[in-house]
Amino acid sequence: MSPSSRCTDLVKKYEGFRSKPYLCPAGVPTIGYGHTDAVSLADSPISEPQAAAVLAKDLQLFAAGVLQLVHAPLSQGQFDALVSFAYNVGLGNFKRSTLLRKLNSGDFVGAAAEFGVWTKAAGKPLPGLVARRREERLLFES
Repeated sequence: MSPSSRCTDLVKKYEGFRSKPYLCPAGVPTIGYGHTDAVSLADSPISEPQAAAVLAKDLQLFAAGVLQLVHAPLSQGQFDALVSFAYNVGLGNFKRSTLLRKLNSGDFVGAAAEFGVWTKAAGKPLPGLVARRREERLLFES
């Protein structure tokens, strides 16, 4: 299973494109469409096509992580929602989440409700995360 264009579009929508490195709301150096691996605020700017290529690679890594952690059968919509979610919160947080525990126990309704728990960055609720989690949940439930 691979992330579909719906997953990529969702991530692009909520991460937004930034050509220059910046600190995300959680205080992590970030560039492109939310890429954080080995990013420094001193890095050179990147183009949108470069950012899209990095995002495609990143999403494959997160997809592999989701597939490794999820033992329940998934629809494409559920998979895409989980990849977007994991991309945003990190695979470590996803691995320790109640969302994953409920999903792997077969509680799909309970897992869907857990998206709404993850709406804070650095302890502060963010309207963008509220909207993203709502959209991820809708995709998960589709």
